[in-house]
Amino acid sequence: MKLYNTLTRSKDEFIPNEEGKVKMYTCGPTVYHFAHIGNLRTYIMEDVLEKFLNFAGYEVTRAMNITDVGHLSSDGDTGEDKMLKGAKREKKTVMEIAQFYTDAFFSDCKKLNIKKPEIVVPATSCVDDYIHLIETLLEKGYAYIAGGNVYFDTSKLDTYYVFQNFKEEDLAVGVRDSVEEDENKRNKADFVLWFTKSKFDDQELKWDSPWGNGYPGWHIECSGISLKYLGDTLDIHCGGIDNAFPHHTNEIAQSEAYTGKKWCNNWFHVLHLNDARGKMSKSKGDFLTVSLLEEKGYDPLVYRMFCLQSHYRKPLVFTFESLDNTAGAYNKLLTRIASIQNEGEIDEAVVAEAKEKFINLVGNDLNTSLGLTAVYDILKLKTNGATKLAILKEYDKVLSLDLLTNKPTEKAKPKATEELTPAEIPEGVDVAKIEELIAKRLEAKKNRDFALADSIRNELSEMNIAILDTKEGTKWSVK
Repeated sequence: MKLYNTLTRSKDEFIPNEEGKVKMYTCGPTVYHFAHIGNLRTYIMEDVLEKFLNFAGYEVTRAMNITDVGHLSSDGDTGEDKMLKGAKREKKTVMEIAQFYTDAFFSDCKKLNIKKPEIVVPATSCVDDYIHLIETLLEKGYAYIAGGNVYFDTSKLDTYYVFQNFKEEDLAVGVRDSVEEDENKRNKADFVLWFTKSKFDDQELKWDSPWGNGYPGWHIECSGISLKYLGDTLDIHCGGIDNAFPHHTNEIAQSEAYTGKKWCNNWFHVLHLNDARGKMSKSKGDFLTVSLLEEKGYDPLVYRMFCLQSHYRKPLVFTFESLDNTAGAYNKLLTRIASIQNEGEIDEAVVAEAKEKFINLVGNDLNTSLGLTAVYDILKLKTNGATKLAILKEYDKVLSLDLLTNKPTEKAKPKATEELTPAEIPEGVDVAKIEELIAKRLEAKKNRDFALADSIRNELSEMNIAILDTKEGTKWSVK
């Protein structure tokens, strides 16, 4: 297998540290809001990578953090704490917010056939490990205390900007949004390992430490969790391309300063999903979620296929027209597969040859579009139905599109309330309650309170009510 390695800026032969075994780390979500479909593109591609490695014969151990404390909105140790922002928005505690959106994230993953990593670790569960790591960095001279906070000293490194050719002046105040000058730093690139002097007087989560009552910086979390659960070295570290700097850059700095050796050989970064406004982002307020796609009548696996049609190292532009095209292609593919008769004896030699071809195609820098092409090639293969279905079953272990079990469907458009007849409304459906919730949701959207609008949508979904926003207003139907 060959993978593009962001660290070497080249497509390298993948060679794990231990033959046949892969230790893989994934940067998990900051659970202060719903994941948007741009976030989920990254997790889809990481899921394909893990499943392909298993398909190719590797034993994969994968860990992922859940950031439930300490992620500041600028990614530069300044700006509003994202978890605190979510708690204020919804008038809940930080841990209530964290639990709700962690559950929502894994619910979305399940809909998209994204396998849950065997090791999932909330950042708040490893505070003692971060403290030990920071103490060691202080003892080794890689960290210093200033203004009540503990900072990593990037000047102690031979090379800090490992992913891109950043220069120190590029990090001047004002170059990136929300970056404010921190007079405690010795160097502009230094970053916080532990906060005791926070700009937030109402910071909810704090722990005792040798440096005072406070909380960890965002970057220390992934290093601490990875070192604890996967050991001193990694084979692959994954994440969105926006994590490369400063987050992954800082992870490398502190991890290698702590261990005294190279930490991770391969860095796998997925490029952004863009819409008409550019990069999809929660900060823009109205963002697309899996639930919203479902409301509009799309099977979530249509979005998975939409992502697989493009290479992970290319920006992907989302439009509903493109998604409609993918929905049509997905339904036609399911229809063709459903028409295959499960007849004849499985030709194991043909299956083995097809698997080898698939490994060679997809194994060239995780080329999922060629993986989909291989699926269509099998439909034209001159062999019996049983052999075709056996091959497609193997391919779907990686693609996870439910090719043999899902049924082709047309997008369902809910009827408007006034179009429903009494016979179409099942017993027990409270029409008045539904209309009241829809009105509250509309008001919340007008006030740009998208968290409340999403929670109302979820409440309706739990009542088995599907809604669709149209130019004529919100329409609903019973699922």
